[in-house]
Amino acid sequence: MASLLLAVIYVAFISLGLPDSLLGSAWPTMSQDLNVPVAWAGGISAVISMFTIVSALLSDRMTLKFGAGKVTAVSVALTAAALAGFSVTSNYWVLLAIAIPYGLGAGGVDAALNNYVAIHYESRHMSWLHCMWGVGASVGPYIMGYALSQGQGWPWGYRYIAILQVMLPLWKKRGAIAVGESTDDTASSDGNAERFGTAEGVSVAERKPLGVAGVLAIRGAKEILVMFFCYCAVESTAGLWASSYMVMHSGIDKITAASWASLFYVGITVGRALSGFLTMRFKDPVMIRLGQVLVFAGILTMFVPLPHHLGVVVGLVVIGFGCAPIYPCVIHSTPAYFGEDKSQAIVGVQMACAYVGTTLLAPVFGLIAQNVSIRLFPAYLLLMLVIMTASCE
Repeated sequence: MASLLLAVIYVAFISLGLPDSLLGSAWPTMSQDLNVPVAWAGGISAVISMFTIVSALLSDRMTLKFGAGKVTAVSVALTAAALAGFSVTSNYWVLLAIAIPYGLGAGGVDAALNNYVAIHYESRHMSWLHCMWGVGASVGPYIMGYALSQGQGWPWGYRYIAILQVMLPLWKKRGAIAVGESTDDTASSDGNAERFGTAEGVSVAERKPLGVAGVLAIRGAKEILVMFFCYCAVESTAGLWASSYMVMHSGIDKITAASWASLFYVGITVGRALSGFLTMRFKDPVMIRLGQVLVFAGILTMFVPLPHHLGVVVGLVVIGFGCAPIYPCVIHSTPAYFGEDKSQAIVGVQMACAYVGTTLLAPVFGLIAQNVSIRLFPAYLLLMLVIMTASCE
């Protein structure tokens, strides 16, 4: 049963990652077709993030009431419906409306499954879980690039992903029920059988939702929330604006930039695959610091004027490698730092705070790019990294 549950969760995260990099890779073309300014990508991204925040904050309450399996299935269905909607409209304001169910679908599954793996599995599984997300995020731009190169346009890129969202999860009733209602046969990382939703002797029926105020009252919570805010700002800004930076600053053609932008997500994916092995030797805090050092090295590389745009491309890959261990290792350490009975609520607020970073700071860079210069892209990432590292320490 443990292997079945883990396989279901891994596939869920591939499905979750598929649409995450589409907007950034398609936007140079979308903005022209929609006849809107470049900075307006931040509006769609912001709506998705705002409603992801709502669903993440409700994750503790919803998971207690319905179970992670049902929350996951409904969330994936919402995302697939939203992607299908993206593929059939050419109106910016309609896209903003469709972004609402897109965001609601993303937040619920993210928080529920992350907390489940943090409690029941070792750190390597958390890294590999997010590696599966990276697989989806890396494949997404290639699918969009294929649609553009074949003259099908960006709507078909979204259409392909919507179809995959429906087909990929292959939800088996037995697996979904097992995740959502009972894991009596699931072995935790220390070999003890546990029931999902129980921790430190507190049953699902006894535990009450903590809420945001309850989370903020916990020692150390505020610092980790600031860290998540800045980390997600780095990841989302790099993912959303890398393609536009290549086109507008480096002069790379749009189709090539759409494909090359995926190298950032390739770096994250490969990095998380390797991080899973490294966590067998190094503790979570060491992995987090290693990631921050690599992000710094990648940003510096982007400032180097190498021929054939190699500085930009290599820098994005290294930044992706650096981002790889940070998110999963912080999530995995949450039950150990704060207690398993509080972890679902804290993970939900952590992710909400991370998406606040996405909502505010990725669009802010869009305004900077439009009104000042897109050349500030690496400097902006560096500022977010400095704040993230200070908060983490």
